[in-house]
Amino acid sequence: MTTTRYRIDRRAALGLMGGGLASTLVAVPGGRAAAQSLDKVSYQTNWRAQAEHGGFYYAVANGIYRKHGIDADIRMGGPQQNPSQLLLGGRVDMIMSSSFEAINYAKEGLPFLCIGSIFQKDPQVLISHPGVGHDTLAALKGAPILVAAGGRNSYWPFLKAKFGFSDEQVRPYTFNMAPFLADRNLSQQGFVSSEPFVIMKAGVNPVVHLLADSGYEAYNTTINISRKMVEEKRDVVQRFVNATIEGWAEYMKDGPGNAAAWALIRHDNPDMDQEKIDYAFKTMKERGLIQSGVSLKLGIGAMTDARWRTFYDVMTEAGVFPKGIELAKAYSLDFINKGLAI
Repeated sequence: MTTTRYRIDRRAALGLMGGGLASTLVAVPGGRAAAQSLDKVSYQTNWRAQAEHGGFYYAVANGIYRKHGIDADIRMGGPQQNPSQLLLGGRVDMIMSSSFEAINYAKEGLPFLCIGSIFQKDPQVLISHPGVGHDTLAALKGAPILVAAGGRNSYWPFLKAKFGFSDEQVRPYTFNMAPFLADRNLSQQGFVSSEPFVIMKAGVNPVVHLLADSGYEAYNTTINISRKMVEEKRDVVQRFVNATIEGWAEYMKDGPGNAAAWALIRHDNPDMDQEKIDYAFKTMKERGLIQSGVSLKLGIGAMTDARWRTFYDVMTEAGVFPKGIELAKAYSLDFINKGLAI
């Protein structure tokens, strides 16, 4: 006798009219759950669900991964998560990261690499008060700046090398914006699609310096993976990448499918209200974080050998990386640059 099994389908279970969840059961004829015919792939994000992760959520919510034969498990990050440890420990297939981490794989001889970058521009910014002469990055030389520990080892050496910043300018940043709001002479770090929104809500119209527009060429929101998976499941990896690119391309069109993606984001992260989502999405489009540079010709996720080399050379000169790293081991262009979904 043929039986029918049921499973909760996360994509179908969102009550979009109310933004909540509905208990929808998906009938699977023939006694097999549909997911059994799909290849499972897990992808760990670097923080809680947000508009900046929207293309992944779009591909889940609108069935794009499933169309490509992928049962995608998009796992939300957070303060207690360390995506790198999860990847190195084999507990997740892929993670959201940056070119810094990929070059460190090559430095340490680890069998991992970067195979695509959703963000063409790193979202890192410095934020200043208006009307105090801090209208350019060059004007911040000598001024006090709130910098987190991670920034000291990433973008700060770039600023020192390019604009003559010094370590004496650094004040510790604890992700609390109260010190910045209380002192007009202070600047602070942030992400272009996040902290400026909070500051504006507090009554300050900030000056926002996007480091990527001044030559900071780090790749961000990358797809980092093990060499083992690349070698053993090449077709699965390509289908995941293709579906991800398609999801991001559709997401950036701001069509009706975004409602489903944003409902998933709000479900996973109730603190991410629609006003924050709208600001972040608008900023990503206006600043060209995803669709700019070579991605306009090669497709979303694009990377180039030349940019990897330039970034490595600049950051090596700034003292971040040692000379002699075999850069080609940090990344692969095999799965991208195919002009998909342009």
